[in-house]
Amino acid sequence: QVQLVESGGGLVQAGDSLRLSCDASARTFRALAVGWFRQGPGNEREFVAAVRWDGATHYADSVKGRFAVSRDNFKNTVYLQMNNLKSEDTAVYYCAASSTWELAFAKDPVAYWGQGTQVTVSS
Repeated sequence: QVQLVESGGGLVQAGDSLRLSCDASARTFRALAVGWFRQGPGNEREFVAAVRWDGATHYADSVKGRFAVSRDNFKNTVYLQMNNLKSEDTAVYYCAASSTWELAFAKDPVAYWGQGTQVTVSS
């Protein structure tokens, strides 16, 4: 069983930065791929970024060069550093964990999910 808790969301202005955290309670955290997804108003959930157990990363084109995903296996935490935020980044951001790298590519990955954290970017 894996439990995920996101934090770090908030209200910011366009151009600002935020860092989201995903804290995991999982004995096998080191063996998991962890990803970030988001769902904006009226939109379907979409992939944002993911980090594999060996540190490899994958990003959606819309966030490349602005967002960075990283993990700290000692703290069982994955981070999403978001820079140069835009109004279109406004969404609820979810953390997800899976034992397969399919997490980063499947439209509807099988994974453990957190409850989400709201990010609102005002223009």
